[in-house]
Amino acid sequence: MDLVLSYTPPLNKKCSPLVLKDDEDVAALLASRSDSTCKIPLGVTVEPTEVCAYEKSGQESSNDTDGSHDGFRDNYFDVDYCNSEPTDVGSSRQTLPVFRNAERTSNDNGASATQPAEGNPPVDPLLQVTGAGSDEPVNVPTIEASDSTFSDGSDLHEGKYFNTKKDLKRKLSDIAMKGNFEFRTRKSNRSLWVIECIDPNCSWRLRASKIVPESTKFVIRKYVGVHSCSLLNRNANHRQATYVVIGEQVAPQYVGVEKGPGPKGVQTFARTELGAQISYYKAWRGRKHAHTLIRGSPEQSFHLNPGTVTRIEVDGESRFKYLFLAFGVAIRGFRYMRKVVGIDGTFLKGQYRGVLLVATAQDGNGQCYPLAWGIVDSENEDAWSWFLTQLKEIIGDTDELALISDRAPSIKKAISTVFEKAHHGACAWHVAQNIKNKFKCADIMGSYWSAVNAYRCEDFTGYMIEISNRYPRVAEYLENEVGFEKWSRCHYPGLRYNITTTNMVESLNSMLVNARDFPYVALLDVIQEKMSKWWNDRQIVATAITTPLTPSRESELRPCFAQSNGRHTSQLNPITYHVKGGELEGVVDIFNKTCTCKEFDIDKLPCVHAVAAAHHAQVSVYNLVSPYYTKEYYLLAYGETIYPVGSQSQWDVPNEVVTRIVLPREVKEKKRGRPKTSRFPSVGEFRKRKNRCGKCGAYGHYKKKCNSQTGSTEGNPPTNVPG
Repeated sequence: MDLVLSYTPPLNKKCSPLVLKDDEDVAALLASRSDSTCKIPLGVTVEPTEVCAYEKSGQESSNDTDGSHDGFRDNYFDVDYCNSEPTDVGSSRQTLPVFRNAERTSNDNGASATQPAEGNPPVDPLLQVTGAGSDEPVNVPTIEASDSTFSDGSDLHEGKYFNTKKDLKRKLSDIAMKGNFEFRTRKSNRSLWVIECIDPNCSWRLRASKIVPESTKFVIRKYVGVHSCSLLNRNANHRQATYVVIGEQVAPQYVGVEKGPGPKGVQTFARTELGAQISYYKAWRGRKHAHTLIRGSPEQSFHLNPGTVTRIEVDGESRFKYLFLAFGVAIRGFRYMRKVVGIDGTFLKGQYRGVLLVATAQDGNGQCYPLAWGIVDSENEDAWSWFLTQLKEIIGDTDELALISDRAPSIKKAISTVFEKAHHGACAWHVAQNIKNKFKCADIMGSYWSAVNAYRCEDFTGYMIEISNRYPRVAEYLENEVGFEKWSRCHYPGLRYNITTTNMVESLNSMLVNARDFPYVALLDVIQEKMSKWWNDRQIVATAITTPLTPSRESELRPCFAQSNGRHTSQLNPITYHVKGGELEGVVDIFNKTCTCKEFDIDKLPCVHAVAAAHHAQVSVYNLVSPYYTKEYYLLAYGETIYPVGSQSQWDVPNEVVTRIVLPREVKEKKRGRPKTSRFPSVGEFRKRKNRCGKCGAYGHYKKKCNSQTGSTEGNPPTNVPG
């Protein structure tokens, strides 16, 4: 029969007893206690044992020259305070440390205290410790890591992204608190963070760095989530128990209540739920941080969206004239967009009317990326010039920039006045509507759109000959009045990629179809809410992408892989390849990223010839893709958050804004009857009319096909029904 000692930590939650099997277990327990008296209450149980571990391995210990005590390590146990039953010695995931031979004390004969004299049994170092009442110092040996390991239980992995370094540090602190281990920083700067377990012999470590130097987003490069450290490194005064971590953990207790726990309550929470001893001051700071997380701070209500540009223009009578808004998050994210901006306007239906102007780009996944918003009195040259001047300040004016719009004279003149280097292109859809309305020739739209999307001038000329043979006036209109360079992809002087229309702007206008009834401030609130949701949703999508490119570009590139298999490729020089097969041959320059088919040149996405050349040259196809289509740029574009401005009572508005007088715009005399809420259709635009039943009054069917038995439906009295 053996006596088994066990120890239960004094926590206010259910914990399993710590079973002490031998002297090294006792050493670990003594080292982990900070009590000066070292008086520890132990529980004693009796259980049958065949052979004592010490007797079973005594001979091996006597021959141990490096002090590793391998004979004892098979019987060490796992310390797990979360299990309801005592941990079995045979199912351990961690072992207690092994003593280093170099640190042991020596006797008078110069031999190690653990090396037995001839004919004497081995002596363990802990057996030299005197009783509790002795004045002799206790010799606590140095330890090194054991072979058993355990996971930190987190969901971290290599390649996981975090918006900022601060987010990554908070995540690791939370994992360390829950996993009951500590870590320390080996190297840290603005672009790099390297940490390791507080035990230098432990295998747990992590390395993270920025995606690109100019970004704030961090990615885990290397990660080992397995610990091999011992219990001696557990400390109640947890170094990762910062006031930020404490505040995030206790924050739910302040939701929906007026006051919530005080600093002493936070101390109790940290001790009972996190197993950490914190000071009153740290608890007070944690409570304050929790309040900020739940209720926000007055400072954040005005400064949560840094870099946001707002402008308000008034007339000589201090009446509202123009407004401009561009969120700082969108301005900074435009660096990762293709430099193609669509601009358009849509009328507002509120009391003061006006026109909402929009400028938007398109991200690497083919989605709208709103850049700027404006409210003006009408779409005239002065209004457009003012709006484009503000837009120029945030996106610049370069040869790479392309501006796409309809052919309204006010927009054309404003662009030519404000932007000197950027190239202006016409929306191909609006040009098509003008052709159908002006020449009544809808049957040539197929040839027209083929000419619009043609990559090579040879193909474009063939389509224009078809149009000229049937409708010479249309061909003359497209060439002289509109200009090939305005609507044709292959003749465009700049780079507009695959963007030929202003559909991205029209999508934004349709999104706000109901909000256009709202007052100006409420309309801007809706815009902010929509953009906040888009940024969050796309950030989630970007983080989940597992391919080098965005999903839409990846789907475009995959067919080229299949089509390139049957192509014959020959090398002309170190960077040029000739690809044969298919309907069209191609000569590819993989260094300058060009191809004679022109698809590679214009779209900046490898064509089938470029894919075949890359395979022949043993070059990754992804190296030939424009960075605007990559996952990294997509992440960087949506890496920040658009915050709400909060309650007006919390705004911190500068005095110059408070004292500024802005009167409402003068409204023309109200016309008799119900105000119009729908605009006149654009040229060539067709609106399908809904049929209304003359029997039940519902829309969508005729009277003859009405299945109503009562003759009317609720809220829709019958009309034109015979008595």
